[in-house]
Amino acid sequence: MSNRPNIILITADDMNWDAVGAYGCPTAKTTPNIDRLASEGMRFNFGHVTIAVCQPSRSAMLTGKYPHNSGGEAFFKLRHPNIPILPEILKDAGYSTGILGKVSHSTPYEDFEWDVSYDMEYLGIGRNPSIYRQLTSEFIRSSVENKKSFFLMANSHDPHRPFYGNDDKSWYDEPPETRASIPSKIFKEEDVGIPGFLEDLPEVRLEIAEYYSSVRRCDDTVGQILDELKTQNLEHNTLILFLSDNGMAFPFSKTNCYLNSTKTPWIVRWPDKIKPESVDSEHFISAIDILPTFLEAAGIKGKGDIDGKSFLPVLKGEKQEDRKMVYTQFSQTAGKRNYPMRCVQNKKFGYIFNPWSDGIKVFKNESQAGRTFKAMEKAAQENKDIMDRVNLFLYRVPEELYDFENDHNALVNLIDDPSYKDVLDDLRSKMKEYMVETSDPALNVFINKNDEDAKQSFFEQMKNEIGGE
Repeated sequence: MSNRPNIILITADDMNWDAVGAYGCPTAKTTPNIDRLASEGMRFNFGHVTIAVCQPSRSAMLTGKYPHNSGGEAFFKLRHPNIPILPEILKDAGYSTGILGKVSHSTPYEDFEWDVSYDMEYLGIGRNPSIYRQLTSEFIRSSVENKKSFFLMANSHDPHRPFYGNDDKSWYDEPPETRASIPSKIFKEEDVGIPGFLEDLPEVRLEIAEYYSSVRRCDDTVGQILDELKTQNLEHNTLILFLSDNGMAFPFSKTNCYLNSTKTPWIVRWPDKIKPESVDSEHFISAIDILPTFLEAAGIKGKGDIDGKSFLPVLKGEKQEDRKMVYTQFSQTAGKRNYPMRCVQNKKFGYIFNPWSDGIKVFKNESQAGRTFKAMEKAAQENKDIMDRVNLFLYRVPEELYDFENDHNALVNLIDDPSYKDVLDDLRSKMKEYMVETSDPALNVFINKNDEDAKQSFFEQMKNEIGGE
């Protein structure tokens, strides 16, 4: 078998960064297995996905490029041809490649063939930990028998909507080999803490409880994969990275550019290479950095230009001086509605630019289908503060500035506060630098914020290139 490390990339689907116990989850006992993984490796406090929606987020992970540079801005395969993708590079280098769950969303080109591929219908609707373990076992054993290092992308479909408790009941009536499983712990309304960016209303509390039950089932899946790796005595030469593809599918999280949109639980374990119980609270890590890091760890030369940079030195305990902030973005929802956003943030502040916000256009995304937003809309009829939050969510404002260090729930917009003018000017400048450096098509509309012709031209360009409305 090759001396190259085995690599397992485990992703959660819509798991908020603070749903994990190791990150201070306000609800107890949500993620014992992920917490175990964190204790055995390195936990990053400034890990971010590049774009907070499923398929584009995963495309960024597997290309090392910003969505506008890969042509992976929305729910379609990469628009730009011949961009090297991680599983293809590893496969060409002799790795066995396997994927469990989220297959379409995690395969940037239609014609790429994984060596082993099972989608949600074979995985208990992507929600049966024991089936994940069985298929992980088969894939690993086959790789070992063929004397190959392996790359496994194991994608849980939890805690994506619908959550446990309001699921389609037929999911649990199927035969054992195809049914969704019951979480090892089911949370009740009285068990949970409510995220600060939401309102503590009865229906919100119920939906958060259902969400955390799904979080726990995702954790069950992680535990099964870790246990199988241990059973096969392959822990020491296997690099594991765990993260979520974006934040939770609730208002002010997924499909946005807030801290709770892109910040992710980011945990790396590599025995004998990474010191256990390590916590990195210094470096910003982005999903575009995954590809170059895995390739460097495997001793494989990359192909083509990428936007990301390997953080392998950080895993080894070294410093990288150019990791002081992160640049994130958003383009289009699964419903093909265009809401371009850009964000730049450092440890203290975050600046968001929303060129779509004009006081007329209404924001629509999947989080509005659940109990939470409906409860907030109802409560807004009698509560002005909640009404203001609902209106902000629906209409937004062109620019937002937050003290994310003290206000990570983005409750107080400082954009018009004159005492933060220097901060705002600095972040606007950094935003422009990122846009120039990455050839961001939103650059012109950012520079000419009040020019209606520039806006119209930008939106027409978006429609022509990625469709949507």
